[in-house]
Amino acid sequence: MEVRRIIEEIDSQIARLQRARILLADTDAPSTGSAKARKTKTAKSASKAKKRVLSPEARKRIADAQKRRWAKSRTSKKK
Repeated sequence: MEVRRIIEEIDSQIARLQRARILLADTDAPSTGSAKARKTKTAKSASKAKKRVLSPEARKRIADAQKRRWAKSRTSKKK
């Protein structure tokens, strides 16, 4: 009897997962082209992304802020 109950629970979980998969697959429907074409487009766009560069002033502001945080944590540990 216990095995039958376990099998029923597994079947219900499988059915639930299949419904979720169908819902998720439907959200991909608007995209056009094959999966291979989508992968190549994504790979090309990722490689074209420019590296973000911080100005020296921005770097200094970030470094100073971090030094203040470190100093604050050091003083709180001494107490």
